[in-house]
Amino acid sequence: MKVLVAEDEAKIRNFIDKGLKAEGFNVDSVGNGEDALILANQEPYDVILLDIMMPERDGLSILKNLRSNKINVPVILVTARGELDDRLEGLNLGADDYLPKPFHIDELIARIRAVCRRTTGAQMNLQTIGDLVINHATREVKRADHEIEFTQREFSLLELLSRSPGRVYTRMQILEYVWNYDFDPNTNLVDVYIKRVRKKLDEFGDPLIETIRGVGYRFKKPD
Repeated sequence: MKVLVAEDEAKIRNFIDKGLKAEGFNVDSVGNGEDALILANQEPYDVILLDIMMPERDGLSILKNLRSNKINVPVILVTARGELDDRLEGLNLGADDYLPKPFHIDELIARIRAVCRRTTGAQMNLQTIGDLVINHATREVKRADHEIEFTQREFSLLELLSRSPGRVYTRMQILEYVWNYDFDPNTNLVDVYIKRVRKKLDEFGDPLIETIRGVGYRFKKPD
């Protein structure tokens, strides 16, 4: 699971970073809102932890920006301010949970897993894009009522692209998500797997994966 931690207090940020990594999470940590916003709009995170009070850009404005850009990644607001108005404002903007400081790392981990279960529950497991139907829980895929079998890596690639149609993913981002390692400029692994997934999907309809020359790939938005 890939998590973005945006917290300006270094001691707390290091505490969260260390605790999440000990549980096997893949963690990116930043200390200001501007860096958090850039990463959140570029990287495919499973969960984002946002401190409300940060330099350069506050957590609520980041959350508002993400939701306006149709980035529906689960967001947990983490803040020392526990007033009802702050909590309600965050939830109304689209936050998935709210955790006031101080907190125990076990509680944070439990909250992360809970929001992931909710957002990948039955209502989001079944995704329909035109004549393509993807069950993210069972990993079953159908197009035009034809069942399509994918390997684990192929499905992970399909899942990444299909979750955000129209969003461009670079080869580096795809490698990090599907294979969990850094980009090697000499590898054509991503291109090979894109070709495999395309071949299986395109057998039963029009092309769905678009190449953005010099950048990466994206899943075509439905008409």
